[in-house]
Amino acid sequence: MSEKEATARIKINKLLEEAGWRLLDDQNSTANVTLETNIKIVEKYGETFAKLKNGFADYLLLDEKSFPICVVEAKAEDINPLVGKEQARRYAQNQNCRFVILSNGNLHYLWDLYLGNPRVITKFPPLSEIHTFDDFRPTSRTLVSEIIDKDYIVLTQKPDYALDPRWLDASQQQAFIEENKLRFLRPYQIRAMKRIQDEVKNGKDRFLFEMATGTGKTLTSAAVIKLFLRSGNARRVLFLVDRLELEDQANKAFKEYLKNDYRSVIFKEDRDGWNAAEIVVSTIQSFQVNNKYMRLFRPTDFDLVISDEAHRSIGGNSRAVFEYFIGYKLGLTATPKDYLKKINVAEINERDPRELERRMLMDTYTTFGCENGEPTFRYSLVDGVKDGFLVNPVVVDARTEITTELLSEEGYSVAAATLDQNTEETDEDTFFSRDFERKFFSEETNRIFCQTFLDNALLDPITGETGKTIVFCVSQHHAAKVAQILNELASVKFPGKYNSDFAMQVTSSVADAQQMTINFTNNKLGGFGNFSDLYRTSKTRVCVTVGMMTTGYDCPDILNLCMMRPIFSPTDFVQIKGRGTRKHNFTSNLIDKNLARETGRREKENFKLFDFFANCEYFEDEFNYDEVLELPRPGTPRPPPAPEPPPPPEGYENFDPDPLASLNEFAIGPEGMKIDRRLFERFEDRVKSDDEIKKMVESRDFEGIESYIVGNLFDKPEEFYNLDKLRKALKIDRRLGLREIVEKIFGFVDKFKSKDELLEDEFDKFDSRYMPDESKFKDAKDFFKSYLTDAEFREILESGHFARFHHHANGTVFFALPPDLRNQITEYIKDNVPLNRFMD
Repeated sequence: MSEKEATARIKINKLLEEAGWRLLDDQNSTANVTLETNIKIVEKYGETFAKLKNGFADYLLLDEKSFPICVVEAKAEDINPLVGKEQARRYAQNQNCRFVILSNGNLHYLWDLYLGNPRVITKFPPLSEIHTFDDFRPTSRTLVSEIIDKDYIVLTQKPDYALDPRWLDASQQQAFIEENKLRFLRPYQIRAMKRIQDEVKNGKDRFLFEMATGTGKTLTSAAVIKLFLRSGNARRVLFLVDRLELEDQANKAFKEYLKNDYRSVIFKEDRDGWNAAEIVVSTIQSFQVNNKYMRLFRPTDFDLVISDEAHRSIGGNSRAVFEYFIGYKLGLTATPKDYLKKINVAEINERDPRELERRMLMDTYTTFGCENGEPTFRYSLVDGVKDGFLVNPVVVDARTEITTELLSEEGYSVAAATLDQNTEETDEDTFFSRDFERKFFSEETNRIFCQTFLDNALLDPITGETGKTIVFCVSQHHAAKVAQILNELASVKFPGKYNSDFAMQVTSSVADAQQMTINFTNNKLGGFGNFSDLYRTSKTRVCVTVGMMTTGYDCPDILNLCMMRPIFSPTDFVQIKGRGTRKHNFTSNLIDKNLARETGRREKENFKLFDFFANCEYFEDEFNYDEVLELPRPGTPRPPPAPEPPPPPEGYENFDPDPLASLNEFAIGPEGMKIDRRLFERFEDRVKSDDEIKKMVESRDFEGIESYIVGNLFDKPEEFYNLDKLRKALKIDRRLGLREIVEKIFGFVDKFKSKDELLEDEFDKFDSRYMPDESKFKDAKDFFKSYLTDAEFREILESGHFARFHHHANGTVFFALPPDLRNQITEYIKDNVPLNRFMD
């Protein structure tokens, strides 16, 4: 037996003993672990070993009646335990065992042959736990055949809703839905559910939903929970979050959606009775403290584990909690971490295999069984806006004279006088946007930020007061300053309305900050609104924070977001922007229902995104989306937020006025921002990874490729790719063909040419063939381009009503050419140039 085999054997034996398995007889009971025929377990040097000439022996674990219940397939430390998977399957089937443990002493898998795939475990299960799992006999057939329609959740909330007279009366139906808080699934949420069913049918047990903020991840989760519980594929579900306010938010939602059928509890509030509930909600931190998850729970206690904000649940100790439970796993996120994007796997593996392994462990897609980089289901902000479920921002780009310089390549320079014994010298200190409120402090700049916001903020459509707002600051010290300035300005703008509670600092150093975020959502922060007794809204209009109210915070009546800090992380930018994308009917805040009916619906049509540091410009024009993500350093889990120390005394404080230099507003169109339009890159990766397409590329069969893509990749539930969506994602100023897109993906062309570049190319071809007279060259070129790009120009030309050219913008182009040259150009284009390439 080699040293690696012996070391692995010692570890496996200890794991079995720690789980209560007996390798040897003792005074009270016989051993319940046996090995292959003619193999004996012996003691040597204080350790137990299998006496075996060649390699390892399989362990066979027995129940109380000495019937085989589980096979343990053991491998040496340097061998992946999954290598023995098929051998163990055959042995288990011969022994009539349902369960297999695959281990090399360090890495372990529990495999339920009844379910499908081996799942990572952190310790071996005791006999009682295997019994519990053995009693649980789920079947994918019931899950896959479950009918899911838009009323899937409503049938739990109010099973007889369809018989209610108010539902049957179309004029009362909407009021009936709102008063009973009925939650119908949207079409894309139903598609997400059907993707789960498809994946389970194919033997998958891990899933990833990549859904934009505001698209109802919690409601979709409730539907998934009901699907697994109702179909008998789960007995209990764990819903993990990473913030206290999200814990309370999720639990309230599950009670609202599912309480008639299933019980939901927060673990820390029901430590003794949690196991009587079907749904347990907890922060991942609660399970981490003192390894509580290992001390209080068995790996089989939860048959479905859902991780909210999944990109944050698989780092450091959080991953250990997540992987400890062996049930189905579902991740929810708007911003997955793709640590395998753009890397050379062979190169990294050759340089350091451990880095590749760590990348795979940290990669959101790999963790949730989506190794190809495509989630189980994706629904983007662009999709949500297009379908009418979300709203885009109106960006307010405001820059002062100082911030304009801070944002420039040269930076903002100030004179710094230094004295020595003989002379007075003057140096220059230069500051950039990253230095704001860290090394460079300016009360005047902060005051202009606040005044600009107050003067331009969206107003509540019912009361006309400043709409609810979140301000994101650099630090807690900065947040305190901004909150103070806002309250001072509000007392002038709204005399007698607020008593220093117009704005509140909501950061980790403030007592009860978590409750403050909940109160803001529930419209009671600082008390109730004082503009109308009949309207329920927070008296406090602005929460000033640093990072507490970003990920997962749900407050649909937010009308303004202020970025008073530079942002360099796309994840942070997407999460901050996502706080405003939810729709809201402000009439629902009216307490008097008669007044609400008279007022009518007042829908949130957009929100304002105040950008004081050109963050939108940075993510549109400068950010490198192809950059390979750096891995966090190993062994450094994310610490809890600590109160920040006061700013250091060194640095420069500005006391000079800082007037507003520019203020520009622009609405984001339905195509969204660049950061929301990463669809083409995903499509490119999907096409490049398809073996059938790669074969056709080798033979230059572009017609076959186009046909294959249309039939096999377009309009499928995974992504719903289509040519129109790809064109919008690429934002080229003309109509792209699918062949052009394929040629670009496989490097046959360097780039997508603009309309003007393509026009130049096509005219050059005409010129090289017919070489019009030099005196008519420019006119011929103008005619050529007008014909291709101006539909009315073509229509007049084809109809022969040439007199209309006297009133047409390009009419002089027509009259400048002799008829024979006009005809020559027209016929050439008809024979050689596809018109649709030049359409917008």
